[in-house]
Amino acid sequence: MDNRFPVRSNPDSAMTDKRPLLRAIFDAAVAEAHPDVVLARHLRPVPKGRVICLAAGKGAAALAAAAERHYLDTLGLEPSRLSGIATTRHGHGVPTRRIRVVEAGHPVPDEAGLKGAADTLALAQEATSDDLLLVLISGGGSANWIAPVDGVSFAQKQQVNRALLRSGAPIGEMNVVRKHLSRIKGGRLARAGQRAAGIVTLAISDVPHDDPSAIASGPTVPDPTTLADARAIVAKYNLTVDDAVRRALDNPANESCKPGDAAFARTTFELIAKPKASLEAAAKVASDAGYEVIALGADLEGEARDVAAEHAKMALKARREGKRMAILSGGELTVTVRGNGRGGPNQEYALALADLLKDTAGIAALAGDTDGADGGAGSASDPAGAMIDAATFARMKSLGLDARSYLENNDATGFFSQTGDLLQTGPTLTNVNDIRAILVD
Repeated sequence: MDNRFPVRSNPDSAMTDKRPLLRAIFDAAVAEAHPDVVLARHLRPVPKGRVICLAAGKGAAALAAAAERHYLDTLGLEPSRLSGIATTRHGHGVPTRRIRVVEAGHPVPDEAGLKGAADTLALAQEATSDDLLLVLISGGGSANWIAPVDGVSFAQKQQVNRALLRSGAPIGEMNVVRKHLSRIKGGRLARAGQRAAGIVTLAISDVPHDDPSAIASGPTVPDPTTLADARAIVAKYNLTVDDAVRRALDNPANESCKPGDAAFARTTFELIAKPKASLEAAAKVASDAGYEVIALGADLEGEARDVAAEHAKMALKARREGKRMAILSGGELTVTVRGNGRGGPNQEYALALADLLKDTAGIAALAGDTDGADGGAGSASDPAGAMIDAATFARMKSLGLDARSYLENNDATGFFSQTGDLLQTGPTLTNVNDIRAILVD
């Protein structure tokens, strides 16, 4: 049993026994998508020249280290023929030998990400017709690779990111705006490296429906969205942006790379881990534990509290009917920030469940981001999400906590800090969206 989630004395002590199972369900989803497991079988043969590895995202350093082991140890590549840079979130770095690791800001970019993106573009431009550009991306790459277009300052780009994060826009719409304000996203990295013998992109998907142009904002693939789409999203969410940003979104020079561009003449793209596979791994753990599994899909989107309300109805119905059921889902929910509290979509989902299920025995739930960080300030110690069960409900009552008031202030972290139910995993070094599990007994 994971000692971070001890059994606590409460009126329904049997329910706390579901915490190890909930954690095992979550851990199975994460393990299914770890770079050590998924990368090596997709790596290409050694080229005539060098292997130049360019990586970004929360799994970037782990991907780079796995690539090093394959080329240097398994294939015996001369170390001087392997180089690169991996830009990842603060706290997500791992030791590497030849590929430099840069830890940078996420979800709001910082100067380290700015430098990492500039160095990445420079390495891509150095590639020759004998070299392989190996691009390894995972969720978080959009914030880690920050290269503003001409006329937009770094501070202005940061402000756009903050506005998008607070708007409640789904990740796909956020990335449409990001792509049209960047010199590296929307196919532009492929354009920078188009002299290489080949550009091979291997990606861990963290987006609904696994759209290549949305993962890390599609640095090496054609972009179907337009400047007009980006302007429409700014208007839709009434985002406050500087005049320089508005001018950039009106400038045809900032249009992203479209199908047929010469940049994609020698590119390939392959998904090496998908949320669907992780959800299936989670479902197997629940099924093996004797639960009837209802898998709602790996691509759920929507406002976290609204989705929680739908799932609570399903759980209550199963409880009334005497079913032993596991309700599992993936995807990426959103939060429209109206208060001044702390938290992320998974914690808000769990808080909404706690409010709706607090008078019901026999139900336990977990909601967590597979990267190990749900919202937060960009620290490696940020919570991954939260768990709830009868112990949560008892603590709510004893402390006089009103879940609804915390929900209205978007302060799920404040709530679960008091009940002791934050899910603390640390960086997992991968990212295949969220895993939510509700166990009904």
